[in-house]
Amino acid sequence: MSDNRSIEEIRERKLEELQTGQKQDSPSELIHIDGQSDLQDTVETHSVVLVDFYADWCGPCQMIEPIVEEIAAETDAVVAKVDIDANQRLASEYGVRGVPTLLLFADGESVERVVGMQNKGSLLDLIDQYTQS
Repeated sequence: MSDNRSIEEIRERKLEELQTGQKQDSPSELIHIDGQSDLQDTVETHSVVLVDFYADWCGPCQMIEPIVEEIAAETDAVVAKVDIDANQRLASEYGVRGVPTLLLFADGESVERVVGMQNKGSLLDLIDQYTQS
């Protein structure tokens, strides 16, 4: 039943977007993605989404986690995390060969890819290219 509730919530958000002509406000916390449909719903619901493909055993992934948490809290972009061990098929579909891999989606399309440890400034600059009107 929780899947139906989630689908209904997404439908309500989409209806509101259509009526107001705006995408939903972005959450200020990380979203954890579990599967292709979850990722698809997220990138379709929000204008700009930064997706962090990570693994718990990855040192650089652990180092970048506080940075992506800050970005989620400070920007209009949605920041989502995908555990590649739990979502191997999804990681494969997006060509993730090393972690961390960060994909930036704008208006539902994958527009940027960065691999490896990144500093906060470079990620903010990347996001700003797609969030500024």
